Amino acid sequence: MNRKHSSIQSPAVPQPAGFTRRHFLRGLGASVALPAFASLLPARLMGASSADKLAVTASGAPLRAAFLYFPNGSIPADWWPKKEGTDYELSKTLEPLAQCRRHLQVLGGLEDRSAQANEDGAGDHARANGTFLTGVRLKKSATDIRAGISIDQVLAREIGALTRFPSLELTCETERPSGICDSGYSCAYQFNLSWSSPSTPMTAESNPRLVFERLFGAGAPGQRAENLRRRRQEQRSILDFVLQDARAMQRRLDPGDQAKLDQYLTGVRELEVRIHRAEKLGDPKDPMTPAPAGVPATYGEHLDIMFDILTLAFQTDSTRVATMLLAHDGSNRSFSDIGIPEGHHDLSHHFDNEEKKRKVAEIDRWYVKQLASFLGKLEKVRDADGHSLLHNSMIVYGSGNADGNRHSHDNLPIILAGAGGGTLTPGRHIQHAKAPAANLFLSMADRMGLRHLPRFGESTGRLSDV
Repeated sequence: MNRKHSSIQSPAVPQPAGFTRRHFLRGLGASVALPAFASLLPARLMGASSADKLAVTASGAPLRAAFLYFPNGSIPADWWPKKEGTDYELSKTLEPLAQCRRHLQVLGGLEDRSAQANEDGAGDHARANGTFLTGVRLKKSATDIRAGISIDQVLAREIGALTRFPSLELTCETERPSGICDSGYSCAYQFNLSWSSPSTPMTAESNPRLVFERLFGAGAPGQRAENLRRRRQEQRSILDFVLQDARAMQRRLDPGDQAKLDQYLTGVRELEVRIHRAEKLGDPKDPMTPAPAGVPATYGEHLDIMFDILTLAFQTDSTRVATMLLAHDGSNRSFSDIGIPEGHHDLSHHFDNEEKKRKVAEIDRWYVKQLASFLGKLEKVRDADGHSLLHNSMIVYGSGNADGNRHSHDNLPIILAGAGGGTLTPGRHIQHAKAPAANLFLSMADRMGLRHLPRFGESTGRLSDV
């Protein structure tokens, strides 16, 4: 993770007289991030148009965007719903999203043309992973890296100063290989989703404890080391240092925000307990890849904790832009927990073997279950304007490979979740007419307040019907 971001501060914004969120943070010694409270939201933002402010909803609440990548495409027959429109039925793979159905758009017809082979031959996994958020063709080299700026970093450059962290880069890949990975392509393409320049990937963090302490470590940089020493010595959570102050501050919040603060503090404490418990379990049982401290023993718990942290990052307005690489494209992880000991990548080359296709579809469904859990977390948390975090978010879930057996990059499996603060039309399955996925990202940038962008990557225009 690029730690230089931690030094960037939000710009000074004039505040109305009275009690503000800034005062609340100062009262806590800026030692813990807090949710966005309606009673602390500047009145001049309430009712503001989304066109007037960057990365805010019409009500003035923060608008967030996250990009989640899953590997190796899908089994198309099990992924796509049979009908279009609002009365579609979820497919077998997407069934776990039933409780979130009204918050989803299943988007068909989107392509990643920059990932196609053309004259470069093999290397579809590197191209799928490395171009998914950039829409820019990669240079096939292990050393001379040339990619593109990813959409999350385009957003971060414009709105990053509004939050403590311009963007958050997460991964559940503990392995960080270098050199050649896929058919002559640099490993950097295959193991990074976010790029700040054509030659500079944004290194993602896989250790939940490091991410958590970066976001919620007590005190300023000069104070954090001493606070952490005290925490270890006294075997207390970070919140113990601010709990008394937080309780005192509760009296100055309205009842709705008091309940929200209680929910938030409870969630932070529970998350710390879970990370600590995961550390006690030891490294994953893989002697070839020793896991760093803080990485849970099981892949499912690793994903779950990372999604909890991402939820907290959005809830506290620590960032409004995030990426998460669930696993790199080409991942050959096995799923013995669900009765599939074979490697995912090996199975994806099924050559129409029905048993292998069934197992790949089960893996696809397992990943969707993790997505459903994350969206459920966002839906449960109330935002400053009374809506859920999910309502005030745009969550892209997708893969740069469509059919893993054919290594195709057209009709990508992509879901857009959330209402974008009321600017999106969820609750439907819609097929677009062969449009670059970059068109979707350009439309999302518009909603984040970046309407001045003429194009992005290989975009051919805005995706109008979202």
